Amino acid sequence: MVALPLQGVRVLDFSWVLAGPYASRILGDFGAEIIKVQSARIANGTESNRGAWFDMWNRNKRSIALDMTHAEACDIAFRLAAGCDVLLENFSPRVMANWGLTYDRLREANPRLIMVSASAMGKTGPWRDYVAFGPALHALSGFACQVSEPDTNQPLDVGYAHGDHVVGLFAALAVLAALEARSASGRGRYVDLSGYEAMCTLTVPTLFDPGVDVAAGYPHDGNCEVPDAAPSGCYRCSGEESWCTISVSTESHWRGLCNAMGRADWFHRDTLFDLAGRRRNAAELDAAISRWTAVRAAGEVEALLQAAGVPAAKVRNARDLVEDPHLIARGFFRTVEHPLRGRLLAERSPVRFVHEPVDVWSAAPQLGADTRDVLRDLLGMDDAEIARLQESGVLA
Repeated sequence: MVALPLQGVRVLDFSWVLAGPYASRILGDFGAEIIKVQSARIANGTESNRGAWFDMWNRNKRSIALDMTHAEACDIAFRLAAGCDVLLENFSPRVMANWGLTYDRLREANPRLIMVSASAMGKTGPWRDYVAFGPALHALSGFACQVSEPDTNQPLDVGYAHGDHVVGLFAALAVLAALEARSASGRGRYVDLSGYEAMCTLTVPTLFDPGVDVAAGYPHDGNCEVPDAAPSGCYRCSGEESWCTISVSTESHWRGLCNAMGRADWFHRDTLFDLAGRRRNAAELDAAISRWTAVRAAGEVEALLQAAGVPAAKVRNARDLVEDPHLIARGFFRTVEHPLRGRLLAERSPVRFVHEPVDVWSAAPQLGADTRDVLRDLLGMDDAEIARLQESGVLA
């Protein structure tokens, strides 16, 4: 059997909630061994091993229960890190230092160790101790400012922790880059990843647009308008909660939209010939498109416009995704067996290695389910020593 790309890579995973667990999930999907450090003290809310959120972000991992308020638990974590390739954490900067798990100390024991610290603001700067999850990152970076209520101009959030996913992707990318560099140099790396800066990479082009007042950002009206497309928006279709996005960036898109809607007159109007002209007449175009979509199902609008070469997509909900024939045909959804919750649906990684075996996954672990095996196999502890640590509360 062909080995997965990261098979043989061992990750000590101190991450929690979403950003860090998403990063380690990506690494686990590629074959890395993920040892997730947990504690009964914080195994609640999103970190509860019995919850759907935890199941989503922690598949293909082993769980070891360590109460890091005990000095002996910190020592065990240090010894585990000495035998790992990667240490991943997404706490505020002071946490790992309080446990004595700084990179300077860890690399003395393991010069090949790659450590990624994904904090909200980064390890330096006046805001280094700020805490933030996705919604705060959206606000900090200006991401939330780009969409607003049309009447009140109140910024709107995206309704989900998009920023945490961005941070997770950057963290996984950092690990891969550091592993590649280590293969040549033999040395590990320390990565200081700022979630704030990661989100700014998605919005910062606003600052370099000479036509935009940087204090105000891009003008917006509550729709999904983008500066290099017109018409562009999310249009209501027939049926309850039925919408379709349409974005016209090129002349071929514009010709396709005109043909699909039977509006040849638009294509021959000088005032609509180029992007600038269409932006000036956006209100007229949006009103006409809205009337056209309002009497058609979102799926029909999508099909008509895609057939005409126009970027268009029905706004899908969770049920639409599960029933989507394209995702089904590609085998995007998998099932995993959970010891308590039975058979669960899970999505595949979007990265496929063609002509290699189908990945075999395990469901998210139960709290501390792998503690004994990890301590025995990696640190050589015997049953008596493990029993002593459990009785003293170190393994909890």
